Amino acid sequence: MKIRIIAVGRQKASPEKDICKEYLKRIRQNISITEINAPKGSTSAQEAPLILKKLIKPSFIVALDERGETLTSSNFAEKIGIWQNQAPNNEITFLIGGADGFDNKIRKKANFLMSFGKQTWSHMMVRVMLLEQIYRAQQILAGHPYHRQ
Repeated sequence: MKIRIIAVGRQKASPEKDICKEYLKRIRQNISITEINAPKGSTSAQEAPLILKKLIKPSFIVALDERGETLTSSNFAEKIGIWQNQAPNNEITFLIGGADGFDNKIRKKANFLMSFGKQTWSHMMVRVMLLEQIYRAQQILAGHPYHRQ
């Protein structure tokens, strides 16, 4: 299975970038991050075509959106197990929007909307949280004791 993350914004040298690098090393699946360099102050409507342009081939699309479903780590692992079987080209694509979230064009294109809760998170923190949850899902699905209930 291949996992792609398409994220609005460029990650600069920071503690968050270091944590992302660590999780990218730990994740066994083929995983990549594509950054979208949107103009400063761009709206979700301006970012939508830039995101859509990166969705080159069919995949199962999960948009991280405040209106999405909140999952436990175990539920997320379960969903990953299901999505990998449903995913065209055996690929899951996670989308992380900019400051204004997603335009409705992106929400409609997504197969699933997922939320990390009602709080607002910076898109750089969302990257860390998503990578940690992908790693945790990997460990749960492998029966590893990393995750405790």
